[in-house]
Amino acid sequence: MSPFEFRSVNRLVSQAGATQRLPEWMSPLMEQHGLQPDCKVFALVDPYIETTPHFTEVRTALLQAGFKLTVCTDVEPDPPEAQVLRVTAQAVDSHADLVLAIGGGSTLDIAKLVAVLAKGQQDLKSMYGVGNVRSARLPMVLVPTTAGTGSEVTPISIVTTGKDVKMGVVSPQLYADIAVLDADWTLSLPQHITAATGIDAMVHAIEAFTSKRLKNPYSDMLACQALKLLANNLKTVCFDPHNREARQAMMFGACLAGQAFANAPVGGVHALAYPIGGIFHVSHGLSNSLVLPEVLKFNAPAALALYAELCDVLSLAPGHVLEEERAHAFIDWCATLAVSTGLPSRLREVGIAETDLDRLAESAMLQTRLLSNNPREINLEDARAIYQASF
Repeated sequence: MSPFEFRSVNRLVSQAGATQRLPEWMSPLMEQHGLQPDCKVFALVDPYIETTPHFTEVRTALLQAGFKLTVCTDVEPDPPEAQVLRVTAQAVDSHADLVLAIGGGSTLDIAKLVAVLAKGQQDLKSMYGVGNVRSARLPMVLVPTTAGTGSEVTPISIVTTGKDVKMGVVSPQLYADIAVLDADWTLSLPQHITAATGIDAMVHAIEAFTSKRLKNPYSDMLACQALKLLANNLKTVCFDPHNREARQAMMFGACLAGQAFANAPVGGVHALAYPIGGIFHVSHGLSNSLVLPEVLKFNAPAALALYAELCDVLSLAPGHVLEEERAHAFIDWCATLAVSTGLPSRLREVGIAETDLDRLAESAMLQTRLLSNNPREINLEDARAIYQASF
């Protein structure tokens, strides 16, 4: 066994309805950082979430516990640099002692950066890349409201730079102090968001399991368990959305996949998905879903044994079947996910023209951090061919 290191969040709470007990979960964190019961909490909240009765209950619980609360809803998908800086300014103006985020991946990604930037010790541009965060940060509590990104347990924030290019900040400093998995936030999600975020989480598990760099037994175990939970519950939550048990299983599965890819990074699917989201503003989960089958087919020569193992994890074919057949059974199963959950399955269905494929391929080549993790090297011509096959 090769040596490896595994990191994750300090504390994880997984319980439907757990957000109502936030003051209880936050109390030890406050003591650890010498904060008083009336400390100032900067809460970054998805705009829709802020209007829900569930958030009203959370706000009431925090205020009754004595917290001084500032709520910010300046959140948008694929957050640009300017937005991150605007939210940071609000956190500084509020004299925040602690950052709380409740929302989807974009909300959590912004909050992780704000917790660092509010200290005023480092600027955002100097943080891009891997291991470039040197500043201390404010204590941080993350509460995801979708079962997909895994951002609550990753040390990664994605920012849109310039017009349509995404850059990552990857550093252990971005691990939260507490992550709270509460499926009640997901009960009212529409089917297309439920499906896209669920497939996104599956991609995290698949790419962590096949990652060229830093793949290890711990991340493999998490990826396999995540894939089982997600595969067994995805259709249930799409077509029986108020099934609380299935929703919590999806939330936990997405978290496990997040822990896996936080340590064994994602690859080609994400590299080719980022330009779709950055240029055409397609949601991240759907972007991943659109290119997943063709990237898996491309990777098959280098990842045949691994895909066969994932076939076995999901019991998609008898164990005595040849490795190649099991691998392709897994790839074929992945190709059914979008259609079976009501999502578009072709690039042309989301407004992308064939004349856009060259631009997408060129943009994908900029994702060197992700491409280096792919089990098979992807060059410009390969990327263009994958987009063509996905068109």
